[in-house]
Amino acid sequence: MAADTTDIDDIREQARRWLADDPDPASRDELTAVLDGLPASAPELADRFAGPLTFGTAGLRGPLRAGPNGMNLAVVTQAAAGLVTWLAAQGGTGPLVIGYDARHGSREFAERTAQVATGAGRPALLLPRPLPTPVLAYAVRHLGGVAGVMVTASHNPPQDNGYKVYLGAELGGELGAGAQIVPPADAGIEAAIRSVGPLAQVPLGEPGQVLGDDLVASYVERATAVIDPDGPRDLTVAYTPLHGVGAAVLTAAFARAGFPTPGVVPDQAEPDPAFPTVSFPNPEEPGAVDRLIALADSTGADLAIANDPDADRCAVVVRDDRDGWRMLRGDEVGVLLADHLMRRGVTGLYATTIVSSSLLRAMCAARGLPYDETLTGFKWIVRAGGGSAPLVFGYEEALGYCVAPEHVRDKDGITAALTVAELAAGLKSQGRTLTDRLDELAAEFGVHHTDQLSVRVDDLRVIADAMARIRADTPTTLLGQSVDSARDLLPESDVVILRTATARVVIRPSGTEPKLKAYLEVVEPVVDGDVPTARSRAASAVAALRAEVSAALGI
Repeated sequence: MAADTTDIDDIREQARRWLADDPDPASRDELTAVLDGLPASAPELADRFAGPLTFGTAGLRGPLRAGPNGMNLAVVTQAAAGLVTWLAAQGGTGPLVIGYDARHGSREFAERTAQVATGAGRPALLLPRPLPTPVLAYAVRHLGGVAGVMVTASHNPPQDNGYKVYLGAELGGELGAGAQIVPPADAGIEAAIRSVGPLAQVPLGEPGQVLGDDLVASYVERATAVIDPDGPRDLTVAYTPLHGVGAAVLTAAFARAGFPTPGVVPDQAEPDPAFPTVSFPNPEEPGAVDRLIALADSTGADLAIANDPDADRCAVVVRDDRDGWRMLRGDEVGVLLADHLMRRGVTGLYATTIVSSSLLRAMCAARGLPYDETLTGFKWIVRAGGGSAPLVFGYEEALGYCVAPEHVRDKDGITAALTVAELAAGLKSQGRTLTDRLDELAAEFGVHHTDQLSVRVDDLRVIADAMARIRADTPTTLLGQSVDSARDLLPESDVVILRTATARVVIRPSGTEPKLKAYLEVVEPVVDGDVPTARSRAASAVAALRAEVSAALGI
């Protein structure tokens, strides 16, 4: 008991020091209430002070709450101060460009970042309103920013927020101009953040320059240039931004490109940080697109499109004669977009990640195009090939697509949606569909059936234990075939990859959510052009593979 009392006293003292330095009265009141609840509130207080949110290659992301292990004005002030100090130490010139979504706290965090930048003598350019992450990534390049900050938690639950950092050409180099940071920049920024002194001594300047709508118009104009101006436009689209910030920009881009304006799910059309109609604001989550499908049905839509809340991801839902409406897997959309660009004669490097389907590799090999495979994340995809060939397309299976790296050097759900619409309209003019094109690719390259085993946890030790288990007792067979390759990517990355002659499994913890993920793929040849039978065999094999992997992980 004495030890417990000592621990509580130590955390209470940490909390009191934090309160003395916290610039936000609301956060101080929140933390004071937790302190007043001691000793019953000891576990919550300990969690809030378990350690600071660590600034990594995804920036910061965490729950909105007072204390160092949360997203709040104090943490953001410290992060902004560390960032501008690091930029100055690197000799970076030019403005800091700042964007934000519509989550709780996003605008306040963005405005504080601008004040910290101007207080340090650096110009700050603030996007005019809550806007998609791709607009911020575009603005960093377009405006010659030294760096960019996007305040967003993307598709995380409503109680979260986050802080992503992009570098401009001066510090990011040619491949990283307008891209998210990679090592060693993340470690350098983290060290600078930890070196920030009392927050009361961080100088705060003017609010910075709020940009006009001409920036958004410029983004939309460049986005529509991604597709053929003379292609078919007869296409009825149902759309949802999932209570996020994508609707205004996407509908403007469709209108400028000459497509009919998509119908938007009415009760998900406006930004709402509570995300009231979905359990999780992620198109991949069960039930997230139910309202979208209902709208598509009622309007006779040719296809349905969903963005995640910050509109950097794009989900595509199609009418399937076999199954009704179904969401295409990220791998399916990725290879459809790649094939479309290849058919348009777009040459250059095509890239994806180690957890994506191997079909893109097969397509590039057959068509004589350069290909590269990276670790998970667009910060790596946009740097694929190391400059050996210009990147023209990159995707990751988690619904992220970069169809125009010279426009946005990151995943972009707006240009991806436009390009999907271009492909679908072209196929419709021929009496065909996206699923018809997928069948053609399967007939040529075999069925590459992918799926995911994804487990959300409350205790991160469950993930650590499962990863330790698969390393200590790695399967020697899968689906009755020998595992002929077992790769462990530690220490570079916490990833285990298993391969047989026809199957592949990639196991890793999520980098942004408390999830363990296993990415599954089975390749099934198509015999005598019978794609449906091959798909059925592949689906059965993946279901069996999922069970085997789940057992091996102990989850």
